[in-house]
Amino acid sequence: VQLQASGGGLVQAGGSLTLSCAASGRTFSSYVMGWFRQAPGKEREFVAAISWNDGRTYYTDSVKGRFYFSRDNAKNTVYLQMSSLKPEDTAVYYCAASSSSWFSIREKSGAGSFGSWGPGTQVTVSS
Repeated sequence: VQLQASGGGLVQAGGSLTLSCAASGRTFSSYVMGWFRQAPGKEREFVAAISWNDGRTYYTDSVKGRFYFSRDNAKNTVYLQMSSLKPEDTAVYYCAASSSSWFSIREKSGAGSFGSWGPGTQVTVSS
C-alpha cells in the first residue's frame, strides 16, 4: 500500500484547506482510511476516519462540524476538507490505511490500528 498526501500549506485562521491522499498498491474497498496529525512536541492524534466501502465517517470532537472526510472511489483518493481553521489545527497531517473493520477502528482509532502511512503534509494556521 502506497499513500501520498498533498494539499497542505499556510492559511489564516478561519480559512480553509483541502488535503488529498492518493492510494495505490491494492484494492481498498474493505479498508478504513484515516487522517492523523502531529503538532510539535505532541503525540500523533487521530483526526478522522472513513470507511472506503460505504463512506461512513468518524471525527474527533475537536474537528466535528469543521472537517469533512470524503472519498472518490474512481480515483482511489480520499479528501479532508478543513474549514474554520484554528491555530491549534497547525500540525503535520498524515494519511493512513487500515485493513481492520470499521467497528474495530471505532473502538480503537489510535495510530496502532493503521498499518500503512504516507508522508505527512504540513498545515500551518496563522492567527
